[in-house]
Amino acid sequence: MSRRRADRKKPETRKRKENAMEEEMKREATEKEPEQENAPAENAPAENACGEEEQAAEKADSQLEEAKSKAAEYLAMAQRVQADFENYRRRNESVRADAYADGRKDVAAAMLPVLDNLERAVAAAADSPDEAMKSGMELVFRQMKDVYQKLDVKPIDRLGEKFDPVYENAVLQGTAEEGEPGTVCQVLQKGYMIGDKVLRHAMVKVVPEN
Repeated sequence: MSRRRADRKKPETRKRKENAMEEEMKREATEKEPEQENAPAENAPAENACGEEEQAAEKADSQLEEAKSKAAEYLAMAQRVQADFENYRRRNESVRADAYADGRKDVAAAMLPVLDNLERAVAAAADSPDEAMKSGMELVFRQMKDVYQKLDVKPIDRLGEKFDPVYENAVLQGTAEEGEPGTVCQVLQKGYMIGDKVLRHAMVKVVPEN
């Protein structure tokens, strides 16, 4: 009777030990699983950091290229503005110079009759006994000629030279005794140049061609 009870207890004890061993193995397996699950999580920050650095580098390169493009655009714009300003300045200087030249020419042309009359008055006063009047007329005439000289105005003096319609207007015809054929034998009214341009053509008498 006692032997049978002892035999019954042995299988039960063995089974309990087996169950305990299975539970122990399950517990160990359960403890290892979190470690395996945490392993990739520990590597994730490094991988994320590497990806963020690459993105930051790409963004910096993109911003640098954009900045270079804008700098080139602004430089080209500044160069165009500078070129436009230089062209405007040159045009303005040219217009101002032309306006000054035209104004100087108009004033000089308008005063030529006064110069002619002063010259005639000095010639008429040459034989006058009134020395004061003669000196005064000569002084005014000299001052007038000085003003014209400053304006770069000079008389056309081509007496005895070949007639040139660029400088002279032939209003009378001379004789063969007055000079060579085709030459200016008398100046009836002086002509004047201002710089290299004719301010007033001379009125002349010309010996005809044979």
